[in-house]
Amino acid sequence: MSTPETATATTSVAEPVEARVAHHRRYLMCKPTHFTVDYKINPWMEPTTPTDTAKAVAQWQKLHDLYLELGHEVELIEPLPGYPDMVYTANGGFTIDGRAYVPEFFYEQRQGESPAFADWFRANGFDTVMPKEINEGEGDFLLAGDVILAGTGFRSVGDSHREVREVFDREVVTLTLVDPRFYHLDTALTVLDPVVEEGQTAGIAYLPNAFDEASQQILQERFPDAILVADEDGAVFGLNSASDGRNVIISPRATGFEKQLRERGYNPIMVDLSELLLGGGGIKCCTLELRGA
Repeated sequence: MSTPETATATTSVAEPVEARVAHHRRYLMCKPTHFTVDYKINPWMEPTTPTDTAKAVAQWQKLHDLYLELGHEVELIEPLPGYPDMVYTANGGFTIDGRAYVPEFFYEQRQGESPAFADWFRANGFDTVMPKEINEGEGDFLLAGDVILAGTGFRSVGDSHREVREVFDREVVTLTLVDPRFYHLDTALTVLDPVVEEGQTAGIAYLPNAFDEASQQILQERFPDAILVADEDGAVFGLNSASDGRNVIISPRATGFEKQLRERGYNPIMVDLSELLLGGGGIKCCTLELRGA
């Protein structure tokens, strides 16, 4: 793989772009050995459309290798036969300070994944918390500074927001999704700055139309400097991205978002996961952040 290119930020003398710093991250991924689409649990999935498992694996491998090239750690969980969506590890839990909150999947087709993720967390030293409420892990829980942004509307239920607040003793901000194409929070919002200094606000980008009016108002008030992403970039899963604070891994089709990131001083790097998008997942879906332990 070639070395990721350095971004050339678009800026002005009067308003210099803030220098961005990359922070070391640790991720959990799952090779899409058994990837296919043989059922439909989101609008992106169409069982009659052929899928290419080898292509999915090759695309996933490029993302995996890029993380290593950028200096991050990648752990792997063994893929289970019969669970083609296990590649979307972001749904496999939510971790902070060495504690892991295990998912309780909404759809029966994915419920068998939960014990495997719980076993992995225990085996790797996490204080593992089994849920009582339906939740889909980091798909609907994103850490923005000290605040947990929590999605609901399609998968994770509102009571899981109370539960995650009790598990991690953090403020939880509920955001309601209204467009079924963006059924998880991480398809409509991305946290760009994973490490935030005290007193600062986390940098985020989001797709306004994916949220109800009350949630849009909350986001506007809490994140006035957020990047507002256009519908055409959201529709190609542009916001389903991963950031280390400087490098932001995005879909190559999200060209408007790429320009916005460069203008803010980030270094967008394009990785094509078009085959995995047939299952309704992208870059962030394939990436679970491991914090602590």
